[in-house]
Amino acid sequence: MSAAVVDRTQVEALVRQIVHRISNGQAGSVAKPQLRVSISARHVHLTDEHVERLFGAGHKLTPGKPLYQDGFYAAEETVMIVGPRRRMLPEVRVLGPTRLHSQVELALTDAISLGIPAPVRHSGDIEGTPGCVLVGPAGTVELQQGVIRAARHVHMNFQEAAYYGVQNGDLMTLKVSSHQCSVSFDDLLVRADKNAKLEVHIDTDEGNACNLDEATVVELKPQGACGCKGSS
Repeated sequence: MSAAVVDRTQVEALVRQIVHRISNGQAGSVAKPQLRVSISARHVHLTDEHVERLFGAGHKLTPGKPLYQDGFYAAEETVMIVGPRRRMLPEVRVLGPTRLHSQVELALTDAISLGIPAPVRHSGDIEGTPGCVLVGPAGTVELQQGVIRAARHVHMNFQEAAYYGVQNGDLMTLKVSSHQCSVSFDDLLVRADKNAKLEVHIDTDEGNACNLDEATVVELKPQGACGCKGSS
């Protein structure tokens, strides 16, 4: 048997081992991913129709600051959110691109300030949620539903999911350690996609509760697991 044949056979065997380990969620076969934890402040997602009603006929969102996830951005546009008894939050950022349904994402303190009993929901799950009024420079939109407190979640690609031994739809736990303030957050929904980058989203209340800006260690693990991976 020639050396070339032996080398090819060894390579093929090694590839099969790696694929097998990844399919079984063994972290040793996958490079350690870089964990990022971001605070998702209050924001609004709009449909194309609502963009035009709020900002004028033919108006398109103006991309501003790119977000960490590719293809998403904070737009230059902002709107006022008006709740019951004319309580309001001025200049709330619109995020792009546009969506099929408009949605308002708030922290608990925002919802209390507006007087809106916003439930904790995953993004896009707005059936039966309360509404509000959006005010833009060219008009207003009265949402019949769509105001939520966004459930904490983690974006990741399939290779990163293999590292942690999880799949799309699973739940994970995030532990944030900072000086005299260590907090664990359960029920992080895994949102796995081939183009995603590893990023946890928590809201402003949660970020303040764990003193995220002063964090020394952040750890992510499957919910119920005894050990953490992905320390950063």
